[in-house]
Amino acid sequence: VRERVSKLVLLPLYPHYSKTTTGSSLNEWRRRVAGTALARIPTAVIENYHDDPGYLDTLVDQIERCLQKFPAGESVHLLFSAHGVPTNVIAAGDPYQRQIEETTRLVLGRGQWRHAHTVCYQSKVGSGRWLQPSIHEVIPQLAARGQRRVLVVPISFVSDHIETLHEIGVEVREQAQQTGFLQFEMMPGLNDGARFIRALADLVCERVPAAVVS
Repeated sequence: VRERVSKLVLLPLYPHYSKTTTGSSLNEWRRRVAGTALARIPTAVIENYHDDPGYLDTLVDQIERCLQKFPAGESVHLLFSAHGVPTNVIAAGDPYQRQIEETTRLVLGRGQWRHAHTVCYQSKVGSGRWLQPSIHEVIPQLAARGQRRVLVVPISFVSDHIETLHEIGVEVREQAQQTGFLQFEMMPGLNDGARFIRALADLVCERVPAAVVS
C-alpha cells in the first residue's frame, strides 16, 4: 500500500446494523480487497453506533432546534421514520428493528419531551411484507385523531437524499397537508454538522488502538 497504512477502521454511515445495508457493504469490501495488500492490514469494523452517546446527543440537539419552529405550548407529534426492511430479514435474527427502537427510546430519554411519538418505516420496495407501520399509513391516522402538528425525525438516515428530501419533504408533506395538518416539519439530516463529525471521529479513534484483522 503506497500510503503505508498500518491500520484500517471501517465506518459505514448506517447507525443501525442490518445485513441488507452494513452487512452487504462489508461483504462488498471483503470481496474487493481479497487477495490484495489491503486484506493484510489490521482492520477494525464499527458495525453500528445506534446507542453511542455522541450520536444520540447530536440527534437530541437537532430535534430541539426543530421543535423551536412550533408555537410554544402546542402539541407536536414526533414521528421517527426509519428505512424499512423485509420482515423475513428481522425474523431471521437481524437486529435492525430492535436497534431503531433502542435509539428512539434513548433519544426520548435524553430529550425529556412531553410530546407523543410513533416509530414508523418508509421506502418499501416490491410486494413483500416489510416492517410496519408505514409513514404513509401513520399520517392519516394521526390526522383522524385530531393531531395537527408533526415533526418527522429521519432516525435511520444521517444525510439528506431522495428518501428524506423527496419522500418525506415532498410526498409525505403533501399527504399531511391534504389530511389537515397545520404544520409539518422534517428534521434535516445530520450531514456534515460539526457535532456529528466529532462523534464519528471519536468512534474511529476509539477503535484505532484495538484494530484487529477481520
